Amino acid sequence: MRGRDLPHTPVVQSYAILNQDGKADLFMDLQKMQGSTFVHLGPDVRVIDRKMMAHHMRQISKETVVQIDPTTTPLALVHLMEDAGIQIYESQDPCVPLKAIKNEIEIQGMRRCHIRDGAALTRFLAWLDRSFGTEEITEISASNKLEEFRKEGLFFMGLSFDTISAMGPHGAIVHYRATPESDSPLSQGIYLLDSGAQYLDGTTDVTRTIALGTPTQEQKENFTRVLKGHIALASAKFPEGTTGAQLDVLARLALWKEGLDYDHGTGHGVGSYLNVHEGPQSISKASRDVPLQPGMILSNEPGYYKTNAYGIRIESLVVVKSEPTLSEQKPFYGFETITCAPIDRNLIISEMLTASEKDWLNSYHTWVYETLLEFMDASESAWLKSVTEAL
Repeated sequence: MRGRDLPHTPVVQSYAILNQDGKADLFMDLQKMQGSTFVHLGPDVRVIDRKMMAHHMRQISKETVVQIDPTTTPLALVHLMEDAGIQIYESQDPCVPLKAIKNEIEIQGMRRCHIRDGAALTRFLAWLDRSFGTEEITEISASNKLEEFRKEGLFFMGLSFDTISAMGPHGAIVHYRATPESDSPLSQGIYLLDSGAQYLDGTTDVTRTIALGTPTQEQKENFTRVLKGHIALASAKFPEGTTGAQLDVLARLALWKEGLDYDHGTGHGVGSYLNVHEGPQSISKASRDVPLQPGMILSNEPGYYKTNAYGIRIESLVVVKSEPTLSEQKPFYGFETITCAPIDRNLIISEMLTASEKDWLNSYHTWVYETLLEFMDASESAWLKSVTEAL
């Protein structure tokens, strides 16, 4: 079920009780239900007005054991059950792993929507390169232009979050949102663009950092360090049972060697036409006992932020996949990058990259070029070819 109760997140605000016989009670605003939805849910789902949730809980026998997820169950409902003497058993919501581990149809949908989304972003980047310096572009007008390109794509349903369109010092504010008061014109410097969309077949989240004009040596060095971390994580191979916390250092190591770091997680889970931030999987310093499993989708987004100067972040989404030929003794996994958009070569110092890192980037850019070419007009195709040339 999808709805518009929340901005950017196509869900219905509701509660559900799954009974031991497999039937369910669904509590939501009945005025939002269509007849076709009732038919789809069938006789085993009883739809009840959300206002009746507390009353319904009071009818549960004290001898009943109720399983709740303590991380998501509203505290008011917990207190209601405790006051009624209901026995509570705490465990993970069974819906969580079903959403976190995508099936093959969901993975194929995510791949397809990321190609269309990457085409929109790439067409925007070509437009920006052509238009910068010839017309005034601001943070807000740039994000609006990108949304226009996305709206042209198949199955577009809206943005997955408010776009972070950040020029220069604003890029150093990790969760910056441009307002009419803060809206800055794009100028010489580093421009950070973090955006995403909701499509009927998936959810996207991508960040690209763009050099407007000639970047400084420091900016190029720090961008290249962030890129090295991005590549290290994207190309990682790891045994079954590995958590995101165990992989987080891979994305930070090149920065740490220079006494640099970033104060946010390296990766978050992403839903399939659902929440753009969705657990329980993540990649961060924080220790979470959630092993990465094939079918999970996460972001890969190391960064660097110099206060009052500029921000750098490179973000693509990855799918956890099996690596069956790597080991005969135990299962090994790796990542497949599904975000399809060029990484700014003007910010890269190729001498800082190892041969394998160059191979990864060149292979990625070849895939981007060959995949997106059909979406480009003649001028966009020429631009795409130039920005994806091998280092």
